[in-house]
Amino acid sequence: MKVVIVGAGIIGAACAFHAASAGLDVTVLDRGPVGAGTTSRGEGNVLLSDKEPGPELELARLSRTLWDEAGAELGPETFELQAKGGLVVASTPDGLTALGAFAARQRAAGVRAEPVDEVAEWEPHIAPGLPGGVSYPQDAQVQPVLAAAALLRAAVRHGARLLTGEAAAAVTGRGGRLTGVRTADGRVLPAEAVVNAAGTWGGELGRRLGAPLTVLPRRGFVLVTQPLPPMIRHKVYSADYVANVASSGAGLETSCVVEGTPGGTVLIGASRERVGFDPALDPAVVARLAAGACALFPFLRDVQLIRAYRGFRPYCPDHLPVIGPDPRAPGVVHACGHEGAGIGLAPATGALVTAQLLGRPWRGADPAAYPALLPDRFLTSGGAPR
Repeated sequence: MKVVIVGAGIIGAACAFHAASAGLDVTVLDRGPVGAGTTSRGEGNVLLSDKEPGPELELARLSRTLWDEAGAELGPETFELQAKGGLVVASTPDGLTALGAFAARQRAAGVRAEPVDEVAEWEPHIAPGLPGGVSYPQDAQVQPVLAAAALLRAAVRHGARLLTGEAAAAVTGRGGRLTGVRTADGRVLPAEAVVNAAGTWGGELGRRLGAPLTVLPRRGFVLVTQPLPPMIRHKVYSADYVANVASSGAGLETSCVVEGTPGGTVLIGASRERVGFDPALDPAVVARLAAGACALFPFLRDVQLIRAYRGFRPYCPDHLPVIGPDPRAPGVVHACGHEGAGIGLAPATGALVTAQLLGRPWRGADPAAYPALLPDRFLTSGGAPR
């Protein structure tokens, strides 16, 4: 089967890696460089800790296994895979009670979640007086652009082709069957299937392919400090981060997420707001993120920020990605709308798309196991979820 994957970010790269490994004839098409969109603007989260039981958590559990398998195949140092674990902390006794109830639901779904009474024993430099938290030893981190590049290199070794600087414009067909993808410059790439892995542009690409989706940009900021000696052992974030991830509000929301990197810098997040594709740097958001990080780790008050970067997460109104064949456009398969979870969910998304193309399970992904993620929920006019 000839497959064109539109998008060379982490989702497109994972789809290419699995599809090429399965023996499919793969071409990856992107109007820009590898990983230049949302992939280059994230922290590299591979999280189970922020997901309610349901299809996204099940996809994340599979993805966590597949990240380890990719590390074993490609070398974990290739994309800085760190099984550092996560620590979620509460700032009040009521917050700790709510966090404990959330963790109990996750444990029932198969996630390792361990109560922590003395957070300072886990993070010696954390603020004193916090009532407790929950440890998530399965949480991990990767360097997103390195990961996308490594997966694409492996896909090319399996025979895939990578075409950057070319945008997809439409599909071509004959007798109700997809026969190719036409690029913006008029070239037609033969294809029996096209995978929409266009990230925040997934809705627009879906429209061009005859399968509109509601995928909206949600802007987020990340701060980066000067390099430091190792000071933070885990990915540490406040319990309100989970509520912000699940929120559908358009206004600014911030919660504290702090972690170190192999290079010594500390990454500080996270913010979320729907402002379209406005790339403006908002000093007020930077100040709120910095204040939250300093409250959680007081030593950061004496540390210099070296940069702040921002990007757009591909957000669906029901907070679930869209993964699967679109019944409105034969041959079109979606793999977009992951919001801030795309890095973590990428390997399982690639395996699930490959299983859907093959018509059988692939690397633990069963096409019948994730009906809630299918684009069938977008079959109302305008491409909004039902």
